Amino acid sequence: MSVAGEFPSRPQQMQEKVRQLNERAERAVSPEERRRLHEEARRLHEQFAQEADPADRPGRRPERERE
Repeated sequence: MSVAGEFPSRPQQMQEKVRQLNERAERAVSPEERRRLHEEARRLHEQFAQEADPADRPGRRPERERE
């Protein structure tokens, strides 16, 4: 039986992956590799933002709470 908190949540995993890509980009020697890694991090971040529930996004409330 697994314990809650044993594994990082999907948002935490995505944030960690974006952070790692950006760190690799900063260490990249070639401008092309740096640009490619930053672009990959940006796409991953945008993909996660589209998948995320509106209630999970900072500053956003679900439609039912806006009334």
